[in-house]
Amino acid sequence: MNMPDHEQPAVVHVRREIAASADEVFDAWLDPESLADWMRPGQILRTSAKVDARVGGRYEVLMHRQDDSLLHTGTYRVIDRPRRLQFTWISPATEQRETLVTVEFLARGDERTEVRLTHEQLPQTEETLASHTQGWTMAFERLHGRCTAARSR
Repeated sequence: MNMPDHEQPAVVHVRREIAASADEVFDAWLDPESLADWMRPGQILRTSAKVDARVGGRYEVLMHRQDDSLLHTGTYRVIDRPRRLQFTWISPATEQRETLVTVEFLARGDERTEVRLTHEQLPQTEETLASHTQGWTMAFERLHGRCTAARSR
C-alpha cells in the first residue's frame, strides 16, 4: 500500500569538505569531547555527549538552549573507520521517531575529506526538513572549524 506524499518519510542530504584527514574527521564523530564541541547548531549554547563507540553501542547528545535542553539518542549500526558511520537518531525534532543517519567520509588527498551525510526516515514536514538541513549544515561548519583548529596546534 502506498502512503500519501505527506506521510512518506523525508530525506536530508548535506555535504561538506573538511580540511583534515578522513581518520581525523571520522574520529571527531566518536570522541565525546569532540562531538560535544562541534555538534552545537543554531541557538545551542553547549552540548554534552556520551558515546559507546561500537556496533550496537548507544550515544546521547544533550543540546542545551537558553530555556531548555534537547536529548538526541541512538544506536550505532555501522562503524567502518574511516569510511562510514551509520546510526539511528531519535530526538524531539523527529517527533521521537527513530530515524537513520549515514555518514560517508571520502578522502580527497591526505589533508581533505568530503563528508556526505544522509538523514532519512524523517517526518515529512517543511519545518523538519529545514531544521535538519540547517542543523547539520551548521554542525558541519563547526566540525570544519574544530578540525582546522586542531591541525594548527
